[in-house]
This record gives sequence, C-alpha cells and structure tokens, in this order.
Amino acid sequence: MKRRILIGALGGCTLLFFLSQLNRREIIPYEDPQGHHKEAHSVKRFSIVAGTPFSAKAGYDVLSRGGNAADAAVAALLALNVTFSEAVSFPSVAPLLYYDASSGRVESYIGAGKAPEKATIEYFRSKGHSVIPKMSILAQLIPASPDVAIRLLSNHGTKSYCELSTPAIDLARNGYPILRTTAKNLDMNIFKRLGYKFLMPYNAHVFLEDRWWQPIKAGGRLRLPDLANTLDELCHAEEAALRAGKNRGEALAAVREYFYEGPIAQKIVQFHEKEGGLFTANDLRTYRGGIEKPLSTSFKDVELLTNDTWNQGIVVLMALQILENIDFSKIEHNSPDYIHKVTQAIELAMADREAFVGDPAFANVPTAGLLSKGYASRRAKSLSARAFGKTPDPGNPWEFETLRKRTSVNPNPGNTAIAAAPAGLSDAETLGQKLSPWKRNVGKDTSYIAIVDARGNAVSLTPSDFPMSPMVPGTGLTLGIRMTQFKLDPGSPAGLAPGKRPRITPHAMMVRKNGKLFMVLGTPGGDMQAQALVQILMNCLVYRMPIQEAIEKPRFRSRNWPDSFSPHEYFPGQLDLEASLYKADAQSLKNYGYNVSEFPDWDNAFSAPGAIVLENNHMNLGADPRESTTAMGD
Repeated sequence: MKRRILIGALGGCTLLFFLSQLNRREIIPYEDPQGHHKEAHSVKRFSIVAGTPFSAKAGYDVLSRGGNAADAAVAALLALNVTFSEAVSFPSVAPLLYYDASSGRVESYIGAGKAPEKATIEYFRSKGHSVIPKMSILAQLIPASPDVAIRLLSNHGTKSYCELSTPAIDLARNGYPILRTTAKNLDMNIFKRLGYKFLMPYNAHVFLEDRWWQPIKAGGRLRLPDLANTLDELCHAEEAALRAGKNRGEALAAVREYFYEGPIAQKIVQFHEKEGGLFTANDLRTYRGGIEKPLSTSFKDVELLTNDTWNQGIVVLMALQILENIDFSKIEHNSPDYIHKVTQAIELAMADREAFVGDPAFANVPTAGLLSKGYASRRAKSLSARAFGKTPDPGNPWEFETLRKRTSVNPNPGNTAIAAAPAGLSDAETLGQKLSPWKRNVGKDTSYIAIVDARGNAVSLTPSDFPMSPMVPGTGLTLGIRMTQFKLDPGSPAGLAPGKRPRITPHAMMVRKNGKLFMVLGTPGGDMQAQALVQILMNCLVYRMPIQEAIEKPRFRSRNWPDSFSPHEYFPGQLDLEASLYKADAQSLKNYGYNVSEFPDWDNAFSAPGAIVLENNHMNLGADPRESTTAMGD
C-alpha cells in the first residue's frame, strides 16, 4: 500500500515537472531596478519618476519630443496600465494633482469612481454580507481613470490619444519582461493557480496565459493582446472623429464616449448583467470626475497639498501638523523615540480618518477643523509615553471648524468612532466566513507617476486597481475591488451609498515653497501610503536628507486601526519594522508596548514612493528600490 502511494506521488511529481517544462514562457534578458540601491539623479530640463522602467521611458520619450507634463502623464499611465497591470488597471482609480507653472496654481482632479446606483447597504446585507466581498463582481467600482486621462489631455495636453497610446499598445501586443515585483505579486503555488483558473478563468487566461501549471517568473515575456485591442479601439474612435472633421477636443471626447457610452461600456454592462453585477448603462454614461480645490496646510516652511477627502491624503497633512508640535532637534532619526512619536501621530490622524473622512459630497467632513493648527496642537497633547495599544479615540475637530461644509446627504457631524473588529480578527472571520486562500496574491495595490516638464508644469498621479475580481472577457480590462473600501455602516463617513465615492487609499501630493513648486511625490501601498509619505517628508523637511536617501531609509508601519480594504482586518498595537530597524529598535519598541514584527529591508509592503524635488535650478529625483520605480530626465 505504502509502495503504491509512493509510486503515485512520484508519478504525480513527474507529471507536474513535465507540465512545468511544457510551452514555457520566453525569457527576456533585462535589468530590473527593484532591490538595488539607486544613484541620486539630478537633471535640469524635465523629469519623470514612474512605477516601471517601461512607463518611465514612455513618458520620457514624450517629454523629449516636446510634449508637456499632461501628455507625458497619459503616455506613462497607459504604459503602466500594461506593464504593471496586476497593480494598475486601465479603468482604475487615478487621483491627480496638476501644477500650472504659468499661474502657480495646483488643481486636484477627482480620480475615484462612484458606487453604482444599485449598490446599497441593504442590498449587500440581504445577500448575507457583513463587508463587501473581494474576488467578486460586486467589488467593482465605476471606472475613473479613462475620464481622468481624457480630461487631463483636454485641459492641458497637446498630443493626441493615439500618439500617446502607441507605446502601451506595442508593449501589450508584443510583450514585455515580467518584473520582479509583478512575479512577487502574482506568486501562487500550483494549487492556487489551479483554483484561480476555475474561480476566474478569464483572469487566469490573461495572467497565466493558459499555463496554470507554470509559476510566473521574472523575465518571462507577458503579452496582453486583448488589452492592446481595447486601447487600439479607442485610438480608432479618435481617428474616426478626426476624419469626420472633428477638432482635437471633440476627437478626445469621442475616445471617452467610446469607453463610457459605446462598445466598451456595452461589454462591461453585458458582463455585469450576465454575472449578477450591479453596473447599468446609466452608471457609466453619467459618470464624471471633476476639478476641485486641493486640500492644503503648512508644515515648517512649506505648503503641503493633496486631494479632497474622497481619499486619505488628509492623513499626511494631519499627522505632520501634529508632529510640528514636537522638537526633533535632539531626537535621533529612526531611534525608538522617533518611531514612537511618529507612529502615534499617524495613529491619531488615522483615528480621525475613521471618524470623519469620506466623500465630501456625502459626508459632512470638518476639513477646516482637522487641518487647523489649534486642533493639531490639541491632538499632540494626546501623545503618550507608551503605545496606545488600540486605535486611539478621535478628537473633536468641530470645535475648530470655522468654514462649514455644505449640507451633506449622509452627514456625520458628531464625534463618532468607528467600531473595530475584535483584536486580530476581521469582520469576516468574526462571522466564521472563510477567506480565499490566495487573497494576498493576484495583485498588489497601486503605483505612482511624478512628472515635471521643461516649462515647469507638473503632474502627480497615483493610479491603481488589481485583478482580484472578474475581468471583462475579451477586453483585458480589470475593474478592481475598490468597492471594498466602503464600510457597510451607515454611520461611517466611508459608509456605502449609491453614487458615492469610497474613501480610497491612493492619493497624490505636491509641496510648494515660497509659492513655487518644490516637490512632487506619491506612493503605492494601501494604508501604508500615508505612513510612507509622512516618513519621507520628515526625512526631507526635518532631517534635511536628499530625496534618494530619504526614500531608501528603512521604514516602519503601524496597523493599529481597521484596514481600509474589506474585511477591514485590525491588529491592535501592531508595529512592523524593516529588518535593519528591527535589529536596532525592536526590544525598545516592545518596551513601549508595541507588538513588533520583522520584515525584510526594502520590502514593498512598506510602499515604493517616487518623488521629484526642485532646488537650485535642478530637479532631484527619487525612486524607491522596494519596487521597479524608475527615474529618468534630461
């Protein structure tokens, strides 16, 4: 009996080995920037930092040909949608800041889609859900990124969509080498790959290329022909409009119409109707982003700017204002005392995020109070000698609210803390629901693009979304899982409502100094995004580090609040450290009362920011080694 089992096991292993060698992906020799120290990069004319080398090259080429920041941003975005497609989908979220050099004005563009009109808390609860499920068509948000790209080109660009999409189409059709970060993001054992094939067959077809038995390896050629065809269809829509005598603006509008009202919209709606989704033609046809005034506040001698409260960018501003009340001149950088103070400031800001921050069209957010110096000073008094141990209580920014927001549809004007799951448990686990065993694979959150052109115009863009929900068959389109950043709690500012935007984690940032652009920066990383940017800005603005050094320094991460993605996991008192910090500070931080965990140095769990700093007539570029983030310029 044992012999038969052994022979069977050997036979199975032999078959798996044979399959693994069958029809292997072509390996493309390439140099991956991930995991390597990156030399400081300083240029004078124009610059770009983007999440993959292919994206950076697409934007760089546009700038070299005389295109401006808006043109280069769209070319880089589309190339990023292809070459980092498990993290950044074409119909994704895409928070945007744009700096106009002639006026010195910064505008924010709303880059997050809305919940479909059928999406209500009652609907999800009627289906037995306590949170919005991942790996489900119900997790999909109305697309925003195509709207962002066309509006950016219409308002500020000079090139055609066709010209700017050509590099992305070529990469998708001919293939590109899988980056190390992508290989890590898509790392699944054979059983998970087989499960992925059965659970979401089209997704598996796209990313596994019908080789479910083979692991995805860095350097393997990945082709995305369906996505190439979709991007090409949009190009044909623009060309047809121009042939019909339309001007540039009208031709760009035709591209948008083709996506939101034409054949692509029809494919998306038909897919939702077939699979029990919530999208309707009206949801897509009526979707619009919009220009808004960015949030801003001062810190030291600079002005910090980010998007409005449909994302978490305000957390960076709040945390830094709290830290402004502390004298760091005698506190060693990344010492236990430093980590403790910065962590607590972030946790206080996150507590206020949970209580007050949401789509300002629906939630009555006390923005002026949250960003007031008086409120920051009061919150700084809540800093304690020991770790909070659990999410601290929110403050009362309404006492400092001098500029009342308009009446909201779903106001939350009180001092309401959002109830968290029990220690270490998610909402789903509390109810005994078993999560998918491959939930931490099949995509990683977000990427980033920073651009400054030869005229001084700049773009900060943080696109995202990943294939953890069913892709639209035949299109190569990932509609993501951003609905999971809603709460099924009507009392939460991030509570679900039809037509509402979730409080997404991606956000864009800029910094002005003496009225002029000083920094363009952003990062991937879910709830780590705000934490990484706080740490980098402290490194630059308080400890005066050059930007590349500031980005490469080891980082820490608190998890002391419910995670933004469902099932909103919560780990009270949890503090994660990269290895060099763990070796130096772990015991002291345990003594402060933290639950401390060690991660490898330069692990992309700690985000991968990119940044451009403008000083002394130079642009100093920073690209994080934690991913394949790449800086280029001239």
